Amino acid sequence: MAVATGVVTRVTKTESAEFSPRFSSGSDSITFEGWVRPHNTKDSPAEDQHLFIVGADGGVPRQLARSLDRRITETVWQPGGKYVYFSAADRGANIIYRVSPSNDKVESVIGGRFQARSFSFDAKGTSMAFLRTDDVHPAEVFISASDGKNERQLTNHNGAALAGLALQGAEEFWFNSFDGTQVQGWVMKPVGAEPGKRYPTILTIHGGPHSSAFGFNWIELHQLLTGAGYGVVFINPRGSVGYGQSFSDGSVLNWGGGDYKDLMRGLDAAIEQNAWIDTTRLGVTGGSYGGFMTNWVITQTPRFKAAVATASLSNLISFYGTSLYTDLVEAEFDQRPWDNYPMLWQWSPLAHVEHATTPTLFIHGESDNDVPITQAEEMYTALRKLGVDAMLARYPGEGHGFHRPIFIMDSNKRMLNWFDKYLRGVGKP
Repeated sequence: MAVATGVVTRVTKTESAEFSPRFSSGSDSITFEGWVRPHNTKDSPAEDQHLFIVGADGGVPRQLARSLDRRITETVWQPGGKYVYFSAADRGANIIYRVSPSNDKVESVIGGRFQARSFSFDAKGTSMAFLRTDDVHPAEVFISASDGKNERQLTNHNGAALAGLALQGAEEFWFNSFDGTQVQGWVMKPVGAEPGKRYPTILTIHGGPHSSAFGFNWIELHQLLTGAGYGVVFINPRGSVGYGQSFSDGSVLNWGGGDYKDLMRGLDAAIEQNAWIDTTRLGVTGGSYGGFMTNWVITQTPRFKAAVATASLSNLISFYGTSLYTDLVEAEFDQRPWDNYPMLWQWSPLAHVEHATTPTLFIHGESDNDVPITQAEEMYTALRKLGVDAMLARYPGEGHGFHRPIFIMDSNKRMLNWFDKYLRGVGKP
């Protein structure tokens, strides 16, 4: 829009969506992130985001970084420079890249067995600040030259809080899933684990399914569990971000299909490689899509002795009519519910609940508009009617993620108590 006249010029015209526009230093070009599929969703889309450049006055956009089969985000022009910087998840890491609009050459600037993101430049574009975190370090500010050299830590805000704590690192592993697809996972031993002993272990499942992934990252839940004496297994099943478009598409039209098989094959692989995992004392937990998968898991197998489902889905048909995620359901299943009710019901945990035997704790915010609490109520009611031990913890005023410290503390305590009761036979939920 011309500020002086208020005249608006349409710069792009595509079938999908464009967002995050950024002017070049000379203001003659605009980069933006976007999709090419006509049917998409802003909420955890399966399609990875692409990077485009177009003249400031419009024209035909040109895609940049075409050689990189990853989800591009956080695009920023280097001040006074010739590069566009961006970040992308890559096999458990998050890497800062740069691309030259003139020749489309992509370079990795900051990367390793950690997460690097949220970067910014000084006025000259010669220095860059960014957040860096890994499995035993919460995020701190780091600084480097714009080419990634001379990297050093700038802050230590979490040092005092972590001093004296027994933190547990994660061990990476890869396995071939049921169809030969390579899938990445991690295991964490309990703090103070002794050789020759076996320990109860929790499978944790991330949300999304497409906008999230586990990796070389600080995950407070995992430190909480290992500190309480539990082993942890976590896996990035198909649908996860960071492995390319084909992998991300792997759960479309198939929630609870290939992704569920990935999780079970991954757990089996972890057990084969780690004799300390007690297969008679396995638990499972996850939130949002991870909560959906937790509900799905307990209807498909009796191998887990306890489950904790947070902000979980149970009925994809009623979910469509009560959640703000209507376009997510349409994009993931390529239609509206009334076009094919049997498909949505097929992939709903509630449709298979008569097979569930796992004691399950449901944790849910009463003001969750992403996944309404009615989803937990449906699953909870069914389990109780079937005689399966279940508990529903409701948190007033909380949404899809909890914000009040007292409720975060309470939900963590309830989770640990639930696992203690059913995996250790001690305490009460």
